[in-house]
Amino acid sequence: MAVRIQFEGSNEVGVFSKLTNSYCLVAIGGSENFYSLFEGELGEAIPVVHASLAGCRIIGRMCVGNKNGLIVPNSTTDQELQHIRNSLPDSVHVQRIEERLSALGNVIACNDYVALVHPDLDRETEEIITDVLKVEVFRQTIADNVLVGSYCAFNNQGGLVHPRTTVEDQDELSSLLQVPLVAGTVNRGSDIIGGGMVVNDWAAFCGLDTTSTEISVIESVFKLGEGAQPANITTTMRESLIDSLA
Repeated sequence: MAVRIQFEGSNEVGVFSKLTNSYCLVAIGGSENFYSLFEGELGEAIPVVHASLAGCRIIGRMCVGNKNGLIVPNSTTDQELQHIRNSLPDSVHVQRIEERLSALGNVIACNDYVALVHPDLDRETEEIITDVLKVEVFRQTIADNVLVGSYCAFNNQGGLVHPRTTVEDQDELSSLLQVPLVAGTVNRGSDIIGGGMVVNDWAAFCGLDTTSTEISVIESVFKLGEGAQPANITTTMRESLIDSLA
């Protein structure tokens, strides 16, 4: 299922949360409604951890993780690091790293097997990503943007990329990631996909402005829920387009 949600009036859900198949981090200081939606969808399956990084709430942009590990920037305090380590499953390896491009969520995108990273990321960081997250790393751009983490979102079943990504680029990225990709938007036409949504293999959360057509594309490409077959998506898209025209 894809759920629409807001954090303190902001539709940039991916800025204030980080979702993987083994845990979910959410920023501290949000409304109870924000947390209850996450906990309602995920509570039984994975821990939902309230956290901050370097005293900031923009945790989704500052860290990167998958089911195997979590990498946080050097500015993370010892107390924050300890809290996250204590709250996550024992199988998740948490590592603090020294990296000039410290908004790790903006410069790295990953699922459980592959990571796309900013072309200028340190070699050392690349090695840490490989070790901690247990992924294959590729230096890439998306629609000529170096901030790969901001302009795409993918799980182990599919991915959504910047709407201006060319078909050739989509094919190349798709073969690297080994999942089908679709160019699309969130939050009524926003191309900042990583900032506007978070997704794992069975749930997605996107901003409140996300249209029903965008939702059906998200549910289809990430293979969430029963309505994810191609035939269903064309029907739902047609219906939602007719609704909006009427």
